Amino acid sequence: MREEDVKNSLVKKFADLEGHIRVQRARRISVDVDQKDFKNVFEYAINELKFQILCAITGLDEGPTLGFIYHIATEDGIILNLKVSVPKDRPALKTITNYFPCADVYERELVDLLGAKVEGLSEGNRYPLTDDWPKDEYPLRKDWKPIKAKGA
Repeated sequence: MREEDVKNSLVKKFADLEGHIRVQRARRISVDVDQKDFKNVFEYAINELKFQILCAITGLDEGPTLGFIYHIATEDGIILNLKVSVPKDRPALKTITNYFPCADVYERELVDLLGAKVEGLSEGNRYPLTDDWPKDEYPLRKDWKPIKAKGA
C-alpha cells in the first residue's frame, strides 16, 4: 500500500478526515484526528492498514491544548503520524499499551513532562523524572517556570 492508498482508505472509512490528511513526502503521512475519533482511526490503521510498529509518541504544548502524535509504521517503512489534541486543563487520553506494550515508556514521559492523564496506564515508576520531582510541575509545558532552590 502506498501513501495515496493509505490516505484514500482513511478518508473513505472516516469522511471527517477529509482535509486533515497530508502526504508530507515519500513514506510520511500526517493525520489530525479528533479526540472522539482517535480510537477508531488508530485501530483501523493497525488492523486494516497494517501499521503494526510503534516508533514513538511525541507530546507538544500547543498553548491551550496539548498535542500527542502517535508515530506508527508498516513493515515496508511507511510512517503514519496520528495527531490528537486535548484541552490542557483536561489532558486525558487512553493508553495504547494493550496494542503496543512498549508504549508504556512513552506514556510515562507524557505524564511526567507534560502532565497528561493516561487512563489505563498501569502503576509503575516515574519516567524520566525522579520520584521526588515536585507534583504538578511539568517541564515541557511552555508556561513552566523552574522552582528556585532555597538559598539560591
